[in-house]
Amino acid sequence: MKAPWGRAAAAGVAAVAALAIGGFAVTATVASAAAAGCRVDYRVTNQWTGGFGAEVTITNLGDPVTAWTLTWTFATGQAVTQAWNATVSQSVTAVTARNAGYNGGVATNGSVAFGFNGSFTTANPVPAGFALNGTACTGAPVVTPCPPPSTPATTPPSTTPPAQGRVTVWLAGDSTVANPSSSGACPVGWGNQFAQYLNANATVVNSAVGGRSVQTWLYDPNVTTTKNSAGECVVSPATYSARWQAMLASSTGMKAGDYLLIQFGINDGTSECPRHVGSARYKQLLGVMASAAKARGAKPVFLTPAAAITCSGSSATGNRGFLTETFDAGTANNVPVIDLHRLSYALYTRLGLCPNNGDYTQGAVGAFFCADHTHFETAGARQIAGLVATAIRDQGIALRTYLR
Repeated sequence: MKAPWGRAAAAGVAAVAALAIGGFAVTATVASAAAAGCRVDYRVTNQWTGGFGAEVTITNLGDPVTAWTLTWTFATGQAVTQAWNATVSQSVTAVTARNAGYNGGVATNGSVAFGFNGSFTTANPVPAGFALNGTACTGAPVVTPCPPPSTPATTPPSTTPPAQGRVTVWLAGDSTVANPSSSGACPVGWGNQFAQYLNANATVVNSAVGGRSVQTWLYDPNVTTTKNSAGECVVSPATYSARWQAMLASSTGMKAGDYLLIQFGINDGTSECPRHVGSARYKQLLGVMASAAKARGAKPVFLTPAAAITCSGSSATGNRGFLTETFDAGTANNVPVIDLHRLSYALYTRLGLCPNNGDYTQGAVGAFFCADHTHFETAGARQIAGLVATAIRDQGIALRTYLR
């Protein structure tokens, strides 16, 4: 028997709405009742001219459920442009969010969350008319009588997931991945925002450094300004950087079950040493990193570089190199590749960041990018990190089991 849901009430930019979640109950000999009720927190996480990010958390106060559909009504001009941890569709002002394949079950007192980016024209009010599975929410737990069972009692399957081991997610990359130099400073790399997409059993160690090619990241400070006969920068002595040695350390570095996410290709195309890296050398060094990770039981993932913002009319366009090389290295080393380059400029188009007047200090573009049109503000870095998390899930990469 399907139990009713409650109706939401919300106010303010960081708004809280209450819904009711229902379930099923079966007993052996007597009629019983299904308890329903839930709370939904709707929170605007950031907002800029014409756009915003939001997070929705559903807490189940009733019997366990195995699937959920949340609906609400937007004001005219509001729209969802990107979502994660739920499948979200929209028809005019009516919005429908359905659970993903991995988060449909919500135990009593359990919670499930999803997020989205949106746009608006004149105002961004809190949505109204929340409902779950087609029934309006009352905002309080209710008990609905169920008919006597016609079959013997059954024990519902456990909704408790199996115990999950702790892992570390190691990040290697350049400034578009790195932590900011100080709190709130621009640029902010997507690696700085990635932890929020992972559960408590995953820890992020962000070892990305601005201005590095794959070779300077691996061999700082031993990459010279001299090229050899093959046109590659001479490394002397061929001693690994402290950051890579830390990842390789037997007791504190990468271990079985960990993940290594690697993104280079922006600085590698520099013609002069020490940052210059040729195509063959680039693929070779990605292979070196992948092999070292695998030797320690860690799982490497390659990413193409995030795009800067360049426009062709109303569409953002690609502008990075070493894309083919990254895919070639993935094939050669049996490593999954996330095409963050393509995903990022497609996101810019969806967000309406093109065309723009070239002023990266204001508006939606200014909220996403630093003044150099290449690096990210915190809000932009968060959305790029969301692309990485979504790709991990969509591509079936093993790290998906640690995503929220």
